[in-house]
Amino acid sequence: MKSTVEQLSPTRVRINVEVPFEELQPDFDRAFQSLAGQVRIPGFRPGKAPRKILEARVGRGAVLEQVVNDAIQSRYSEAVTANEVKVLGQPEIDVTKLEDNVELVFNAEVDVRPEITLPDFSEISVTVDPVEITDEDIDEQLLSLRQRFGTLTGVDRPVQDGDFVSIDLSATVDGKEVTEAATEGLSHEVGSGQLIDGLDEAIIGTSAGESKDFESTLLAGEFAGRKAVVTVKVNSVKERELPEADDDFAQLASEFDTIDELTADLRERVERVKKVEQAGQIRDKVLEVLLDTVEIPLPDAVVQAEVDSAVHDAIHELDHDEAQLDKLLEAQGSSREEFDKEARESAERSVKTQLLLDAIAEAEGTTVEQQELTERIFFQAQRYGIPPEQFIQQISQANQLGAVFADVRRGKALGSVVDRVTVTDTTGASVDTSELFGTKKDDADAEDSAAESTEDSASE
Repeated sequence: MKSTVEQLSPTRVRINVEVPFEELQPDFDRAFQSLAGQVRIPGFRPGKAPRKILEARVGRGAVLEQVVNDAIQSRYSEAVTANEVKVLGQPEIDVTKLEDNVELVFNAEVDVRPEITLPDFSEISVTVDPVEITDEDIDEQLLSLRQRFGTLTGVDRPVQDGDFVSIDLSATVDGKEVTEAATEGLSHEVGSGQLIDGLDEAIIGTSAGESKDFESTLLAGEFAGRKAVVTVKVNSVKERELPEADDDFAQLASEFDTIDELTADLRERVERVKKVEQAGQIRDKVLEVLLDTVEIPLPDAVVQAEVDSAVHDAIHELDHDEAQLDKLLEAQGSSREEFDKEARESAERSVKTQLLLDAIAEAEGTTVEQQELTERIFFQAQRYGIPPEQFIQQISQANQLGAVFADVRRGKALGSVVDRVTVTDTTGASVDTSELFGTKKDDADAEDSAAESTEDSASE
């Protein structure tokens, strides 16, 4: 077999392949063996019919078509490997010559990873927010802990912000009842904003047994994107009583004996969280600088595939009804044109980020250990709230295990860049990135959060 590569653009090549027919003999053998087991010929046991009789029965053209189809896939892969072509996506294959018993010639056009010139990472500098812990931060954490141990008590007064209510909901659009919007006995924390827009404002000031109407835009179902008149009835009102922040509470809610010890521990936790946030900000800023300064040609087909995927996901949520998407966008003050523009911009950023980090990983010789891959799988499973075994099964069935591997490798590649970047905070103080991105066990949470930040940046 002979193969050559033509560079059509920085992101696309044409692979030309010539295969003499004598090299296809094993392919013909496999094809006839397969046909012998499928075609029943009187006088011969299954699989024992001579090749000439089989060929006469099914026709030379059918055999040749099967051999050529199989040969193209295998020879294409061989050519990619032999020429060290870094392909992206599926090829467009064109058979330019097929002369029986002589030669098979075809070419394959495919997107490839572009050559990317990386900068001197030590010359990059970024500025981030400092790690600052305020009394308000500690009070917020202590309040959250007290709320976990609070008790709900029924009250005979109108609804206030922060109350817990039991409500019934129903809705109509142009006088027509929206069946899927009706529910009874729904529990809701007022002010959480977890249900439909306008609900919290409507029920504040309402007493148990009273109903109120308000307008809201439906986000799903038959009337997605339409204005609806929603009726909410308050069945009961409860307020949360919080325990006092004293030594007794510290013993109830933690392993500490005094509220001072508990508060000191909360301060340490807040500091760790702030450092994780700073680590994520550092990575985001370094990535932003690289994306702004490094020239990265984009493969059109790969970008379009990302755009198509985003559009498909959006329409899938609306039962594949594009008209409903248009209505929903209009209700949100947007349009299909703006949606498509944002989808393309997001796709371009995603592809650009992936190509950049892959180039860094290759230049740095970044490798992924089995333990690192396992840790990421467990971390992702926890994020989605499913058992790791189930998550592994899902990504395996969707052929996404390679994508998880790539995410880990890209995260490590970006981490290797951060080690050489100059980082200061807004006060002018130097930030020790080794503390945030080192290998110490205490920094594991920072690594996970920073890696998650990288994934989110790639999908924005």
